[in-house]
Amino acid sequence: MPMKILPPAKLAAKWMAYVGLACGVLYSVGGFFVDLLTIGLNWGTVLAFGELVGMPVIFGAFGFVVGGLVALVAGGVGSVLDG
Repeated sequence: MPMKILPPAKLAAKWMAYVGLACGVLYSVGGFFVDLLTIGLNWGTVLAFGELVGMPVIFGAFGFVVGGLVALVAGGVGSVLDG
């Protein structure tokens, strides 16, 4: 019975999007305070807050691709081991 690739890929994408959101929050808040305490707020601060959207999208896309590849390899290895 062949393994479906889409459900594990979607699950990996969802989890990686959450990781990307956490990284985006850390990056934007950390960048805000560094800019505030050093050179002042500027367009770099605005771009850092743009990563609240950018990082989850990038991480989610990467998670989808890697999750699909892992499911594909696991299905291939499983079919070889089953005979």
